[in-house]
Amino acid sequence: MSGKAKNILFIMFDQLRFDYLSCYGHPHLHTPNIDKLASKGVRFTNCYVQSPVCGSSRMSFYTGRYASSHGALWNGYPLKVGEMTMGDHLRTLGMDSYLIGKTHMKADIEGMNRLGIPADSVIGARTAECGFDVFDRDDGLWAEGPDGFYDQQKSSYNEYLTSKGYDSENPWHDYANSGIDDKGEIASGWMMAHASKPANIREEDSETPYMTSRCIDFIDQMDKDDSKPWMCHLSYIKPHWPYIVPEPYHSMYSKDDIVPVNRHDSEKINTHPVFEQFMNNVVGQAFRRDDVLETVIPTYMGLIKQCDDQLGRLFEHLETTGRMDDTMIVITADHGDYMGDHWLGEKDLFHEPSVKVPMIIYDPSAEADGTRGMVCDELTESIDLAATFFEAAGGELAGNVDHILEGRSLLSMIHGKIKEPVRDYAFSEYDYSVTPAAAKLGINPRDAQLYMVTDKRWKYIFAEGDFRPMLFDRESDPNELVDFGASELPEHVEVKSQLFKALSQWWRRVNQRTTKSEKDLLNMRGKSRRKGIVLGMYDGTEVTYEIKSKFHGKARQRFTPST
Repeated sequence: MSGKAKNILFIMFDQLRFDYLSCYGHPHLHTPNIDKLASKGVRFTNCYVQSPVCGSSRMSFYTGRYASSHGALWNGYPLKVGEMTMGDHLRTLGMDSYLIGKTHMKADIEGMNRLGIPADSVIGARTAECGFDVFDRDDGLWAEGPDGFYDQQKSSYNEYLTSKGYDSENPWHDYANSGIDDKGEIASGWMMAHASKPANIREEDSETPYMTSRCIDFIDQMDKDDSKPWMCHLSYIKPHWPYIVPEPYHSMYSKDDIVPVNRHDSEKINTHPVFEQFMNNVVGQAFRRDDVLETVIPTYMGLIKQCDDQLGRLFEHLETTGRMDDTMIVITADHGDYMGDHWLGEKDLFHEPSVKVPMIIYDPSAEADGTRGMVCDELTESIDLAATFFEAAGGELAGNVDHILEGRSLLSMIHGKIKEPVRDYAFSEYDYSVTPAAAKLGINPRDAQLYMVTDKRWKYIFAEGDFRPMLFDRESDPNELVDFGASELPEHVEVKSQLFKALSQWWRRVNQRTTKSEKDLLNMRGKSRRKGIVLGMYDGTEVTYEIKSKFHGKARQRFTPST
């Protein structure tokens, strides 16, 4: 490679497990296009998201800050006005930031109204869209129930399907995410039994090809004005549920292609109370059924295969237009999917299938030639991307934005300049206060908090509310089936103490001092004396004459009694 990264293509998949890619070891699901990018970049094997739920995780990606720093701790929690995002930071460097697809961001409308920020202004639109300029936002959550639609925004994808002749008020559900049963009725993808049916849609009109086409449209539009660099966040909706996929992907995999589920009956004995609630909720109960696993997992694999094929289509267009030579490309996910592991479905907790994500970074720059195809096992966090993008765009982190961005740039590692670990621990947190689990446990919202800290061997989960912790030894138990949280063995007691100390230090981080950088603070030291605030003097001999020069002079008038 001899190019130079000018643009950034930030690709995120929703609910993609790291180990459901062939470059991460899946034996039956082959993803050659993702694998090819990994062979040209760096593949990180220990990347953790900062919250194992869509909205909160994404806000951490976009702000470069931990969930308890930005405050959007669960789906539907607004990202408060004033939180800077990667788009805001990159714009200061002359790089525009665009969105295609999903953010799951809830705008702080109340805060915008309080500050008089019109939603239809440029700053208002960016504030309401995570700092992005929207090319095509579609969160892919067009579910409708008795109380109306989950997502109240306008669906560009539904409009597209209508234009293609799909006859429905909600073609997202009736066609893209449903099949047809034997009686000719809609077989909703919400029912996992219907994952055995192909989606009733032409494959080229389904969600993943649609988003790919929109990204190709974006690249072609940007090529008309090649003078300004851009960052494009291509955020795919799949392989997130509903678990249903059109042909030919529907019939590509069968139950014979399923990797054996990772769970053990011992996990049901002396189970941590929070873990037990999620294990026994509606989703957990469903995914403990073999018929659900045998129906859903092949479909999940088909959705991922479609994603990889569409990336092949996108990468071919990048090659044709020359953009592969000047565009940094990142592939990651907002979280994983249990798929029955640990008797769980969905995400939410901190086992590896949920909280660890794929992270592949390709940099076309010549500086990255020495690390092409490298596999990096060091601990990284999703918030590292914002810092990496800032540095890749020409910004200097130290003294400028490192008091806001809590992640650490991976650029030096990608360029082979440093080989030491970026960090000793990775952290994640989860606010489950609105879930049925919190209600059944009788936990008030302030105590419905889980925190994870992990090094490369041990993983420790602290639960507020007077619960015991959880502890996993991934060296002796890589499948995380044995919880040592209640163990009184000296080794486990020592490790729990050490990791709780690391968690406590992380809690005490300076995370809200975002208006003054370290450089600002150092420059401010002692400067108040030079502006006349000279506390502690007795007779003036304690300071130089220059400092006290404005304190001397003949009094011009007298208003006190003469002595």
